[in-house]
Amino acid sequence: MATFVMFGKYSNEAVKGISADRTSKANDMVKKYGGEIKSMYALLGENDLLFVIEFPGLEAAMKASVALNKLTGISFTTSEAISVARFDEIVRDL
Repeated sequence: MATFVMFGKYSNEAVKGISADRTSKANDMVKKYGGEIKSMYALLGENDLLFVIEFPGLEAAMKASVALNKLTGISFTTSEAISVARFDEIVRDL
């Protein structure tokens, strides 16, 4: 499983649909694509949401990101993340 961070930005319409029920549906959508939500945060500032999710790979993350946008009206920016320890291993010989 790979770790992905998803930053969400509410549209005006998406704000109207905020509810625990929609959050549950979003969790189900992530599971549909083989993902597991590790943490979810509401933010102040440029982004409104931060999800940390494990997916089986890039394709699953992309499908879930688009599906979540269609479900919620929230625009997501999705990026793969690796631990700093793993990053240090990768760049050790540079």
